[in-house]
Amino acid sequence: MRRLLKAEPYLAPPWAQKLKAIPRERYCLGLLPTPVHKWKPKGVPGDLDLWIKRDDLSGVSLSGNKVRKLEFLLADAKAKGHDCVITIGGIQSNHCRATAVAARYLDLDSHLILRNNERAAQNDPGLVGNLLVERMVGATIHQVTKAEYQRVGSEALVEQLAQQLKADGRNPYVIPVGGSNSLGTWGYLECVNELQAQVGGEGFTDIVVACGSGATTGGTALGVLLSGWQVEVHSYGVCDDEDYFYDFIDGLYAGLGATKDVIGKDSRSMFQAIQAKGAGYALSREEELHTVQEIALSTGVVLDPVYSGKAAHCFFEDVRTSPAKWSGKKVLFIHTGGLLGMYDKTDQLQPMVEALDRHHRLQVPS
Repeated sequence: MRRLLKAEPYLAPPWAQKLKAIPRERYCLGLLPTPVHKWKPKGVPGDLDLWIKRDDLSGVSLSGNKVRKLEFLLADAKAKGHDCVITIGGIQSNHCRATAVAARYLDLDSHLILRNNERAAQNDPGLVGNLLVERMVGATIHQVTKAEYQRVGSEALVEQLAQQLKADGRNPYVIPVGGSNSLGTWGYLECVNELQAQVGGEGFTDIVVACGSGATTGGTALGVLLSGWQVEVHSYGVCDDEDYFYDFIDGLYAGLGATKDVIGKDSRSMFQAIQAKGAGYALSREEELHTVQEIALSTGVVLDPVYSGKAAHCFFEDVRTSPAKWSGKKVLFIHTGGLLGMYDKTDQLQPMVEALDRHHRLQVPS
């Protein structure tokens, strides 16, 4: 039985034993294994057998797919004697919120570099969504503008902050965007191991997942290949383009010693990258939010607007426009979490919810 907030030795799955840089331990941060259940959103054809992996239930304030990566990353930070962590993301980054909570669990301070628009970055960031949790657990927020982020780059920004903290006598541990480096990739290599114990012999044909920073898709696809699981992986990118994801994930594989000359394939032959960013990263189109609302109404599952919501919207669009492609398939959708990000979309969601006409004044007898 997993003992929450304790370090435990890590034994890689047999099919992953030949990879490089196998972690020695991980911290038990997530409520794992997360459940898998049948899923029937409105409009899904009857000949598509759809299921959902609930990685949104990997915790409460610490939830979503980032937990799996942080189990390995923060074990490394603690083992090396670091006293604080630095990471970076958008103003409503699920990863930054999860990092702040996990760091506080393990008595580490957290410093978050958050990308915001030009005007907002000059002011207090507020308490909406993920920011509320981050600030309640004592994270230090460092805002930058989107223009600064694009001009300087995430790696240079975290290095600048790391040098400042070192000058103050701190010993920071740097975690990249989304926790997506080769070490973080182990989170979803291990998730594949978990899934095979849950549903490995139940005839699944496809896995559908959102892709943001890369390690969730990379770990899933590599785990599927190395374990010999005969499923196809479809990754819906919510930022950048398909070539970027393939190239970046090949870099993650290189750090694991899983290059094409070793395993026989590169990322382009291991999963299908599909463009799903719509209006842009963390920008929600009305039709995407309608999909999220319809799924919540028909199944009770609330998807986040930045990752799983966009992936589900594009996936269901494909199911509707290419029904023969999905007919008779058994598909597992990985819900990567991020519910708190919905609070950043209340202005767009308000008219949709009001249109349901489900708010009434109860007439109480006098």
